[in-house]
Amino acid sequence: MTTTVPQIDVGASFARAATSSLLTTPRTAPDGATTHPELDEHRARPGSSASSTVRLGLRRGLLELKSFFRSKEAVVFTFAFPIMLLLLFGSIFGGTIDGTDVSYKQVLVAGVMASGIMSVTFSSLATSIAIERHDGTLKRLAGTPMPKGAYFIGKVVLTFVCALAETALMLAISVPLFGLRLPADAAKWGIFAGVFLLGVVSCSLIGIAYGTLPRTAKSAPAIVNPPFVVLQFISGVWVLESQLPEGLRMVAALFPLKWMAQGFRSVFLPDAFAAVEPAGSWQTPLTFAVLAAWCVGGFVLCLLTFRWKTKD
Repeated sequence: MTTTVPQIDVGASFARAATSSLLTTPRTAPDGATTHPELDEHRARPGSSASSTVRLGLRRGLLELKSFFRSKEAVVFTFAFPIMLLLLFGSIFGGTIDGTDVSYKQVLVAGVMASGIMSVTFSSLATSIAIERHDGTLKRLAGTPMPKGAYFIGKVVLTFVCALAETALMLAISVPLFGLRLPADAAKWGIFAGVFLLGVVSCSLIGIAYGTLPRTAKSAPAIVNPPFVVLQFISGVWVLESQLPEGLRMVAALFPLKWMAQGFRSVFLPDAFAAVEPAGSWQTPLTFAVLAAWCVGGFVLCLLTFRWKTKD
């Protein structure tokens, strides 16, 4: 059982957002010419290119969101499927973790929360970008006056909002059904915010870079989903890390999902549960260091690998 079944639909929905109107509603000038006010301003004021790129990127993010939420099937699968898995596994596996008073259901919430974030960032972006490249959408966008950075900002805005909404829904369900306790300490919420933000950014950047690998739209799910499935099983999402072979734990430690799940456990589980972790502690500084490193590494990978059109 994995969280990959809906990825094809969600990725296609993310891709359709790119085919919406560019960034603004075009206006017709008195001489009959068609103009885009924000793009014209961007061209006329090169000194403010950075700020205008951000502004145009946020507007593009709004268009991406509108397009995504118009696809009812994608919205239902994106938000309902992880919750269905959480409820299913929570009903199958009961009891508490040996040596603690923490239930398996509470541990599961942190893992599924991290997995859900990676699903709407890495998996959906890699799939949708492969579709957009294959159908020529990226090539058309590259030929417009829109600053290229605005495209990526729009994608990150889309994934951030979807990840935030999915996480909020999961917490709203887990508190009454699984007895999950929300932290009363502001420092815990600070850790949560840091892990969430770094997780969204790092997985989004990795997804953008990984979206270069599929050569066609049809091959995208087959290339994107397997590594995501494997990482879920070796990163403490469905199986406790302490029950995994050391070799698999070492592999999982190279990628963000393991650290996101561990970071969320440190927020929502009692401090005493840290003794159950393989390292015997939450490793919070290392968690932030690894996720931040993947943000930098993912950005570099995007610069080195991203293509606006398919290879001939």
